[in-house]
Amino acid sequence: MRPANMSEVNKTIQKWHASFSKGTDFDSWGQLVEAIDEYQILARQLQKEVQSTNASDFTEEQKKTLGKIATCLEMRSASLQCTQSKEDFKLEELKKLETIIQNILTYNKEFPFDVQPVPLRKILAPGEEENLELEEEEDAAAGAGSTEAFPPRAPASQGTLLPRLPSEPGMTLLTLKIEKIGLKDAGQCIDPYMTISIKDLNGIDVNPVQDTPVASRKEDTYIHFSVDVEIQRHVEKLPKGAAIFFEFKHYKPKKRFTSTKCFAFMEMDEIKPGPIVIELYKKPTDFKRKKLQLLTKKQLYLHLHQTLHKDS
Repeated sequence: MRPANMSEVNKTIQKWHASFSKGTDFDSWGQLVEAIDEYQILARQLQKEVQSTNASDFTEEQKKTLGKIATCLEMRSASLQCTQSKEDFKLEELKKLETIIQNILTYNKEFPFDVQPVPLRKILAPGEEENLELEEEEDAAAGAGSTEAFPPRAPASQGTLLPRLPSEPGMTLLTLKIEKIGLKDAGQCIDPYMTISIKDLNGIDVNPVQDTPVASRKEDTYIHFSVDVEIQRHVEKLPKGAAIFFEFKHYKPKKRFTSTKCFAFMEMDEIKPGPIVIELYKKPTDFKRKKLQLLTKKQLYLHLHQTLHKDS
């Protein structure tokens, strides 16, 4: 049984290594959007392995190392996204991790950087928060809840939106203005924000995930955002069957934890200039769009406005 499994493990490690090399190549060529994209996708994959509760192919110590690599990938992404970043994590430093990924099964030296594995909350694949809520309640019941792993806020209040890509002849860029969302308990949502991601048919990220700043105001049954999100890939290069997801998140003080309340998505054939209103679905976010349940029968929607920029 084990040898067959080992070849699977080696395949996984090779896949991670290929993704790591791809990211550092983009990074060294100055293709920062693509590098961030690759780093974030790999960080999530490593994080998923760290959090996996199945009989794992990796020891706890190896998982800890994978978690630290995920942290370094996140730090490098943050350095690329924010030129004034205080904690600048350099490409040369990141490259030191390449041999660790390749030799994760035999690596037994000190980790080269003093970092902690990414806290569970920080890099949860969207839609997984709900499992965490349950675990947290169970932990609390057992009196074992270490709240340290749950930072009180997810994104910084100013969000993690990225600038518009440079235009390319004949290619179209999409700006989505998130205008407002209708919710019956809009006034009670604390620090509401949106996470925007683009997933292929298998629910895999095709772009860096972005968070809006916390919403600007609440009014009756609406939460107003009035914020532009620049889609980080030319429309022509988005994979067939992909969809743009909008997850509405808010802070739950009792649980000291940010939760997804509902989500909406837009498919590729809905990309056209002008306003669009899309339906809201119940959590957890279903990136494969297989089991969708409307949030409410009431006329409450996510209101967007699309602008297409074409460089002729």
